[in-house]
Formats: sequence, C-alpha cells, structure tokens
Amino acid sequence: MITGHGKHRRTGLTALALLPLAALAACGGGGGGKDTSAEQGSGKGTISVWAHQGQASEATALQNAVKSFNSSQKEIKAELKLIPEKDYTKTITATDASELPDVLEFDGPTMANFVFNSKLAPVDGHVSAKTLSNATDAIKAQGEIDGKHYGLGMFDAGLGMYANKKLLDAAGVKYPTSVDDAWTAEEFGKALKALKGKDSDGKVLDISEQYGLASEWGTFGFSPIVWSAGGGLLKDGKAAGTLDSPKVVSAMKTFQSWKPYVDANTDGNAFAKGKVALSWVGHWNYPAYSEALGDDLAVLPLPDFGNGPKAGQGSWAWGIGAASKNGKAAGTFLDYLLNDTNVGAMTKANGAVPATKSALAKSELYKKGGPLQLFADQLAKPCGDSDISSSCVAVTRPVTAGYPTITAKFSTALNSIYGGADPKEALQKAARAIDRDFTDNAGYEIP
Repeated sequence: MITGHGKHRRTGLTALALLPLAALAACGGGGGGKDTSAEQGSGKGTISVWAHQGQASEATALQNAVKSFNSSQKEIKAELKLIPEKDYTKTITATDASELPDVLEFDGPTMANFVFNSKLAPVDGHVSAKTLSNATDAIKAQGEIDGKHYGLGMFDAGLGMYANKKLLDAAGVKYPTSVDDAWTAEEFGKALKALKGKDSDGKVLDISEQYGLASEWGTFGFSPIVWSAGGGLLKDGKAAGTLDSPKVVSAMKTFQSWKPYVDANTDGNAFAKGKVALSWVGHWNYPAYSEALGDDLAVLPLPDFGNGPKAGQGSWAWGIGAASKNGKAAGTFLDYLLNDTNVGAMTKANGAVPATKSALAKSELYKKGGPLQLFADQLAKPCGDSDISSSCVAVTRPVTAGYPTITAKFSTALNSIYGGADPKEALQKAARAIDRDFTDNAGYEIP
C-alpha cells in the first residue's frame, strides 16, 4: 500500500501493495490439473475470512461490514482474521491450500499465481449473477482467467498526473482536460521546459520516486509508457519483441530525458508544498493534494506515446479458497460485502475508485462532474491485459502466474534506465530473463 507522509494526515490510500512479489515466483509447482472448484456446501455455518490489515480506517470499514453481515441473518457467521499487510501475501504463499480460509483477500497481480497453485476457486456459481454483473469491466478483467472469475474487488485504482493550475498558468502551459486531449510525450517535454523557466531549481515534476522505482510502483506507475508506445510487458507469452521493441526503447529514452526535471521528493510533499507543478501518482494522494491546493488542483491523463494515453488499473480483490467446503456461504458473504453500503464505506475510508457500477455512480469523487471523474473515465475504457489498442485506456497488469518475475525484471530495468543505463540493453536483458523464466515454467499454463 502506498501512503502519504509528512505534515499532511497520513492518507494511506490503498491502490496496490508494494510487496516483494518475487517470493511468489518460486512457490509451488502449479495446479497439476486438480479441480479447484470449491464445494457448494450447506450455505450455513461458520466461514473463515482473511484480509490484509491496511490503514486503520480500512480495517474499521471491513470489521463493520463483517459485524453487520453477522447480525443481518442467523444462518452464517463470518470470522475475520486480519493479517499485517507486509506479511499478507507471504502468509498465503506459505499456507497449504487445504489450510486457507473460505474467503480471502489478495492483491490483484498475485491472483494468477494462487490459481496456478490451486489456492483459489472460481467465484462463479457461488456469488449471485447480480454481484457479477454489477462489477466494473475493469475489475472483472483483473480477476478473470479463461472465462472464469477468481476475484472481485470493492475498489480499483486511478493513475494519472496531478497539476498545480496556478504554476501551469504562470508558465503559460496549456494542459489537457480529458483523455481525449492528452499531451503527447513531445508536448509534455515542452511543458516541462516551460515550467522549468519559471522554477527556482528547475525541478518541476514528481514521479513518486520515494516509493522506489524498482518496486511494484515502478511497474504500476510506468508500464503505461510501454503500452502507450504500442508495446507490452508480455505478448503471446513472450516479452522479447514487445517489451524491448524499438518503440518502447524510444519511449524509455524520452522518459530518461525527463530526469533533470524531477524532484526527488524524499518527504513525499513536493507537490503539496508547491515545489513542483506536476505529480505522476495515483488516486491515493488526492486528499492531501486537495487539502493543500484546493481549486488550483487539476487531474490530467498521462502523456500519449503514440498508442493513446494509458493508465494502470487493479487493486486488492476478494476470492474463495479452493479447499472451502462451503462455497455457497462464502458467496453469500461476498454478495453482502460488495453491496453499495459496504463498497461506499470502504471507498470513503481509503479514497479509492469504487469497483461496482452502482457505487461508482453514487460516488462524490468519481461520478460525472466529480473531481476525480478522469480516473473513472479511464477505467470505463478497460483494455484487459492483452488487446491493448489506441481506443482503450486502463490496462490490467499481465494476468499470469509468472507476474512476479515480470514485475521484478521490468521495475529493475526501469530503475536502471532512470539511473542512466542504456534503455535498449536494459529492456533486452529484462525480456530475456522473463522469457527464460517462462520457458523454465512451461509458460505458467494453468491446467
């Protein structure tokens, strides 16, 4: 989870877990063709529920939802276990499938690995048709493998560029208002130059470097450059030829050329303090930024490198343990958890984008005319993880059990490029390492 620091209240708005996913890559030997459908069961009795313990307001929202569920009916009792976020993914990875709970939360990109290792069951047939149809297309894209849904989320993530209108206006910089008029990469470069001319230290851009580029933030925040350039992290099970394509190499050279404009932002407050005009980050910084800038705050799409502007998507989701003997009760609980009251309370607690159509329509932040409508608009044009055309915007990180290797190798390459390495060499090295891992693991095909 990414958090805001410094003098502003700790925003702690969940978007993605900055967990070391690499530990997953080595786990287990795959599903081996086992049936991972949870037993339907009686639909009554006690069910176990595991969740990550994020910020206090999120934990409270979840605890309230569980209490409310238990008091709303007498047939099912949900028992919630909160596990510290830093240990959460490691705990699921280390726990045998037979010992996992009936219902569990997971960080979106880890899902395929858990399916591969027979730890998650499809939720289809357990949750109601209404719950499935009310899920946004973007969140469904994150949770789907071969037409089966293994995860549904209460919230999704928004990614873009926050702008200080006062500083942009002072530098005479015109800025986009929607994805339809996003800056090209060249226009963005010119904007940085113009802003530098009015800035005392010439550092006008924050890219949330304090999170660490060689982490999940590096992949979530900057793989949109790869997709916007017309490449991909993976295509048809291979990284070579798409991650290291000439268009992506060129885009990464452009990204590298922006470094002189970047403020290291060690305290996380460069934008809120007015030190920089632009901040490349997600929805979770909105409360602190809105409080600091008020009406001077604008939300912009990321630059377009030729294949349309792109944004990351995906966040924590909920699924059913493959060994559950009571899938019916688990589904009933998820139906309740994903209702408007609970999704509304959770997204109020963490500021994230509601991942159900009905809650999204009611959201003060994300509805039409809301201050963060851009993030909702981007998610309303989902690409999925493979067919990334110029007409879609929100891209799902590759839904594959090999994702931990992909993110580790890409973020390492990104970090080294940012540090001055040759983009072509860094991307080719990453692509080779990803492809070698996929070959060693038979393409991570889920039986």
